[in-house]
Amino acid sequence: MFVIGTAGHVDHGKSTLVKALTNIDPDRLPEEKAREMTVDLGFAWMTLPSGREVSIVDVPGHERFIKNMLAGVGAIDLALLIVAADESVMQQTLEHLAILDLLQIHRGLVVITKTDLVDEELVELVKAEVQDALEGTSFEGSPMMGVSAYTGAGIEDLKLAIDGILDDTQPRRDLGRPRLPIDRCFSISGFGTVVTGTLIDGGLAVGQEVELEPSGVRCRVRGLQSHKSRVDFTEPGVRLAVNLSGVARSEALRGEILTIPGWLRAARRLDTRVRMVPNAPHALRHNMGITFHLFTSETTARVRLLDADRLAPGSEGWVQILLDEEIPMVKGDYFVIRSAEDTLGGGQVVDPAPRRRHRRFDEDVIERLMVLDEGTGEDVLISIADQWGPCNLTTLSHRANLSAEDVLVRLEQLTAAGEMVTLGDLSGETDAVAYSRSGWEGVKARLKASLQGYHHQYPLRKGAPTQEIRSRLGLSQGVYLRVIDRVSAEGEVVDDGQVLKLPEHQPALTQEQEQIAGRFVSELERDPYSPTTDFAIEGEVLNALIDQGRVVKVSTSVVFASGAYQDMLGKITAHLNDSGSITVAEARTMFNSSRKYVLPLLEYLDQQRVTRRVGDERVLR
Repeated sequence: MFVIGTAGHVDHGKSTLVKALTNIDPDRLPEEKAREMTVDLGFAWMTLPSGREVSIVDVPGHERFIKNMLAGVGAIDLALLIVAADESVMQQTLEHLAILDLLQIHRGLVVITKTDLVDEELVELVKAEVQDALEGTSFEGSPMMGVSAYTGAGIEDLKLAIDGILDDTQPRRDLGRPRLPIDRCFSISGFGTVVTGTLIDGGLAVGQEVELEPSGVRCRVRGLQSHKSRVDFTEPGVRLAVNLSGVARSEALRGEILTIPGWLRAARRLDTRVRMVPNAPHALRHNMGITFHLFTSETTARVRLLDADRLAPGSEGWVQILLDEEIPMVKGDYFVIRSAEDTLGGGQVVDPAPRRRHRRFDEDVIERLMVLDEGTGEDVLISIADQWGPCNLTTLSHRANLSAEDVLVRLEQLTAAGEMVTLGDLSGETDAVAYSRSGWEGVKARLKASLQGYHHQYPLRKGAPTQEIRSRLGLSQGVYLRVIDRVSAEGEVVDDGQVLKLPEHQPALTQEQEQIAGRFVSELERDPYSPTTDFAIEGEVLNALIDQGRVVKVSTSVVFASGAYQDMLGKITAHLNDSGSITVAEARTMFNSSRKYVLPLLEYLDQQRVTRRVGDERVLR
């Protein structure tokens, strides 16, 4: 299904033409009927000669209601530019044409209305004037037709012409991420909240959980209607009424996006290349205030010119737009910027949520934006991974505005070429991510630098605690484990499960430390079952002796020489095998020692899962 939108000057017969085509009056408000002037969006539908059903969005032509016009034409497939034969091209004709051009709506049909009021010669003159106005726009070369909604002349031919254009129009792509920019919200007694809009990027189904962005309100699809017919499921590219459960009418507003939960997030800044309209009343200046329009959303904003001091009418430039209110958007969405009274320009979203404000006149920033704007899908994925890596499939798909299937195919090619590194199966495994080549080299460099710093700070330790390194890298647990698995498999680090180290790291005591360590071990061996606790030794040296297996620390104050510990372990194990249990008193007698040493030893054996305490006794596990 396709959506058609009207455009043109006030009183040029847009609504009358829609009624003649569809037999539906798109003007629904009492004010509109009283004034015979469209104020807000109107909707109708019809079946074309081919049997194809289409929706029509009728927009107001008066300059005071340009915001409503902008809310209606953001998601249309074909535009009917309406020009009255008795007035020809007018101010709002040109502004609406400029907006259609900024939104890059290439499927267009010019309809000369009210042909019954003038002669054929004047109709041809109007067509010539329209042709001049179309020059240099996305509508250049569009077909023109003359009709009279009052006599019906040309109406059937117009339907055939629309059918012919739609024959060559590609249906909306299905990315599996439905978005419904809400243009109407109301309540129906017995049903509750209903919202309407044009569905893009994916399908909706009855019973599906959905989310309103940017408010974050979650609800469920209670019912779906298209052209007043109930449906259970719908594909993208249709006008849709959605009955929602679990949300109040006051929570669903024009400008919100209805979508599935968990992927679309609103942002307050975006990067883009702004194209100024040739007849803009003034230049766009750095830090200038504007009004930003995207689909049905609108907010005030400021512009940061990145490669110029000003953008004159008809020129283009890289711009970061800072929004006063959050708006959800994706790469590739078209928008329009206006001053208080005039349309200034517009463009396409290049980066829907840049991480930071950019420095002006920064060549690296401009180069990255050019890649995002003009590069291939593979170039875009690499650039996104560079900025946001590590990226999961959702992040790559969302920021590149590609389907998940398309991303996976391109990732496979990029990985084979060495341009990207994937950790895990992105199509199904949790925490599976992808890095760009430079991003992967960067995380490895940070990992090695962290280990080198740790080894330098603690040269006697066999390695760094693995969770401390994770904290330094700022990675989630799942991604971190995948990174460590990869680098340890490649021999870049050594992982023993508890600590990490660089392969070349070998803890070694200095000559002075070795002398102190030797004296300490000798003191422990002098009375092996009741070793001294008074010998002061540096903690790092003691830890080195533990790592080397020369001593065993059973508590904060009790350390046994390794030989003594093994001897005591063997005797206790033998006693348990013979007698089945041992008490503290029996162990104290066995080693002619005191409770000060025996109790920490037995508790240590419990911790090591050699023994298990049962009442006042220990038994073998």
